[in-house]
Amino acid sequence: MKGRILVINTGSTSTKIGFYDAGEKLFEQNLTHSAEEVALYPSVMDQTPMRRDTITAFLSDRGIALESIDICMARGGLITPIRTGVYEVNQEMRDALMSGKDGVHACNLSALIADDIAQEVNEARQKKGITQKCRAFIADPPMADEMLPEVKVGGIPEFERRTLFHALNSRAMVRRYARSVGKTNKDVTVIVAHMGGGSSVSLHRNGLVIDTNDALGGDGPISPERAGSVPGFPLVEMCFSGKYTKDEVKKKLVGKGGAVAYFGTNDIREIVARAQDGDAECDRFLKGFAVSVAKYIGSLATVVGGKVDAIVLTGGIAHAKDIVRDITDRVSFIAPVEVYAGENELESLAENGYGILAGEFEIKEYNRDRIIS
Repeated sequence: MKGRILVINTGSTSTKIGFYDAGEKLFEQNLTHSAEEVALYPSVMDQTPMRRDTITAFLSDRGIALESIDICMARGGLITPIRTGVYEVNQEMRDALMSGKDGVHACNLSALIADDIAQEVNEARQKKGITQKCRAFIADPPMADEMLPEVKVGGIPEFERRTLFHALNSRAMVRRYARSVGKTNKDVTVIVAHMGGGSSVSLHRNGLVIDTNDALGGDGPISPERAGSVPGFPLVEMCFSGKYTKDEVKKKLVGKGGAVAYFGTNDIREIVARAQDGDAECDRFLKGFAVSVAKYIGSLATVVGGKVDAIVLTGGIAHAKDIVRDITDRVSFIAPVEVYAGENELESLAENGYGILAGEFEIKEYNRDRIIS
């Protein structure tokens, strides 16, 4: 594999970058941003220049010449539901991310920063007489939507089910599984459970993600920071109790739900350790977490009549062997279970970047006016 790729993944207080040369990772770095530094900016979107300059300064310190970068790969942000795949960053995408119309999250910064750095690379290349352009892309954004029409039906018309899941890592893990059995992602049907700070379970068939949950909108399994799906009537009572503001209720569902609500921590390793030391409530929560993931896997299997080639468990929590075993015991009757632990987002972006350089992927154009049907 030829080419040098810069990978960018922005989080709330950190910017993860990776640098790849000829398919090999030269380094990976987590650039942290202090609370005081972040507080200087009125909104997360105002942090773009600061984070960009932090990256370019780090690259300079590592002796990486900007003009040597061929592609900047970015984590996808919250934009109008589109199909999975790779998209070149264009002005319409920048406008959508900056507006926050589809949601404001630190991941929105990734594509903006990648595009800015690609422009800097091209300015440096022009001065060196290099004609080949550096380009910026995203791959498999979290709002990628290929759901079957029937699975979008909610209990009331105003609450149509929507998608917001770990598309990047989930799709990469399906490709990984398919390669392991000598096939492509278009030849297999796989259910992927991504278990991290948030949990999403997605159903992949013939290269499309035909069903999943809204992992950031109160739908799906329990997770360390999120409540997952909750009963409606108690939620209504909470909303009208006068005890909580709208934002506080939302925070109970996403951010302060799940393990945080029970134990005040989102570190599943701490809860596992406490359970192993005899804490019955921690043990009960971990079993409940495993059951909630398993139940969602089972429900997605019904969408395809149980015809599933494999179930993939991934994300950081897939390192927890007891949790993995508990889930596996409950779902292995559906299909064989494969475990690919870790977030794998930087590697997934790099894989997409080399696919672009090799001409293996169709480059799609983002256009807000051409929303998928």
